Amino acid sequence: MIFHSERGSQYCSHEFQNGLKGYEMKSSMSRQGNCWDNAPTESLWGRLKVGRPYGRRFATRREAMDEVMDWLTFYNHKRLHSTLGYVSPMRFKQRWLADQQQDRQSA
Repeated sequence: MIFHSERGSQYCSHEFQNGLKGYEMKSSMSRQGNCWDNAPTESLWGRLKVGRPYGRRFATRREAMDEVMDWLTFYNHKRLHSTLGYVSPMRFKQRWLADQQQDRQSA
């Protein structure tokens, strides 16, 4: 799993980087001074905040994590994305993989 972020001090800190390693995650950061690198990630976080947990209080950290995971599952498997031809990201990926396999078989 990859955690993409900007180059904020909280994400660059040894504590945060060690936490990622503890979960066997890799860190990915935008290029210095290039705000466009992080635009898709910022858009996702913005949609998540407005879509589900914004303004809610959770009794436990687990409850908050479950809510985020439920939303990400919806976002990736069911939400239609106009930039992907009005299919979900998972459906888009499935089609892309099928096309790649067909291209290999045709070659």
